[in-house]
Amino acid sequence: MRLAVTDKCNLRCHYCMPAEGLQWLPRTELLSYEEMMHICILLTNMGIEKIRITGGEPFVRKDIMRLLTSLSQLDKLKELTITTNGLLTGPYVSELKRIGVRSVNLSLDTIDRERFFSITRRDELHKVLKTLEELLSHGIEVKINAVIMDNINTQDIIPLAELSKALPVSVRFIEEMPFNGGGNDFSGIAWDHKHIMEILHDKFPSITKISDPAYSTSSNYSIPGHKGTVGIIASYSRSFCGTCNRLRITPEGVIKTCLYDAGVVNIKDMLRGGYTDQQLKNSVTNILSKRFKNGWEAEKEFISKGVNRSMASIGG
Repeated sequence: MRLAVTDKCNLRCHYCMPAEGLQWLPRTELLSYEEMMHICILLTNMGIEKIRITGGEPFVRKDIMRLLTSLSQLDKLKELTITTNGLLTGPYVSELKRIGVRSVNLSLDTIDRERFFSITRRDELHKVLKTLEELLSHGIEVKINAVIMDNINTQDIIPLAELSKALPVSVRFIEEMPFNGGGNDFSGIAWDHKHIMEILHDKFPSITKISDPAYSTSSNYSIPGHKGTVGIIASYSRSFCGTCNRLRITPEGVIKTCLYDAGVVNIKDMLRGGYTDQQLKNSVTNILSKRFKNGWEAEKEFISKGVNRSMASIGG
């Protein structure tokens, strides 16, 4: 399960949201930490074994460590992970290690300071790199997520991949998705997984496919002499749909069975409406039994509603 704890973010990446930000959800519309714990206890009792905390940016939400600590103590939860942009994460790394967080996804689309500013509209690359250093020094697995955008950061594919030479990181290149929240036209992508792979193969002819973990969204590769690995996530081409096992909950409590769908039901409203745990379980079971066949089917159902989606409000 991917649980988005906030729609707010301290970056303004143009593939995610407009420069002025979004119309943030009122505090009363957000799931409270107590409601999140109620949901997580319910779902881990139903079989959820892994929870990834996302946003927005999770560390923007006040007292986030209180929630993370409580989640880490759930008996039936096998893995707690986080996706973060790294700006505020550094001071919490030792505490994350203490509560048992073994893996963190770090969003990093370039290691060039000027391009970082151009993409995020913030001059904060040094903070992200410091967080990367902290995570690795504490023995926490790091997956670097880079969205590849035509005429913006394609020149960063090789420098990012080369991070895996000296560092034990997994660098994953992600196809751009139509979730910028600004209503901008999105007619397709120039840099799909095949194009990205061509660039990697040209630079690293000995790059080799390795086995992917169960339900992985990334196709993973090793490069001889590199400590880490590289991967490609076909998030727009959606070639991994057949093995997807993800359930998403947005900051306001909407359950999504696909990144591309419009949301199915609002579990927060059900909680506040007095639904019993058994009624909630029945609803979740019903939702999963009717999940879309793939992302294309989910998007087709959603298009007619004409909503401008932002990745910050979806949960990644």
